[in-house]
Amino acid sequence: MPDVIQERAGVQVLMCDPSGPPVATTQDALDLIGASFLGARVVAVPVDRLDERFFSLGTRFAGEIMQKFANYRLPLAVIGDITEHLAASSALRALVHESGRSDHIWFVPDLDALDARLRSVA
Repeated sequence: MPDVIQERAGVQVLMCDPSGPPVATTQDALDLIGASFLGARVVAVPVDRLDERFFSLGTRFAGEIMQKFANYRLPLAVIGDITEHLAASSALRALVHESGRSDHIWFVPDLDALDARLRSVA
């Protein structure tokens, strides 16, 4: 299944296919941003599509990706269980905590949580 734009909780969301290509470069992030220009207000990326470097903050990869989305004022929702990554990194725990209060980057465990978050911005 390709990435598709669908309405969720009254918001148009680019739902990225879990089996799609990995987000392993900033260009991959820009490609998703470009795909959102067809009408999406949020991009939802499954955890499994993110390169492992995203969760190792020392690589700065997460910061680069998040900055691209912030520059375009496009929320990025990371969907899935990141418990293992959180257990390994206090810096990531702090980032996830802070992002929970922002409108730019959301870490949600599943689609129900995404829908709840979307209802708060719709």
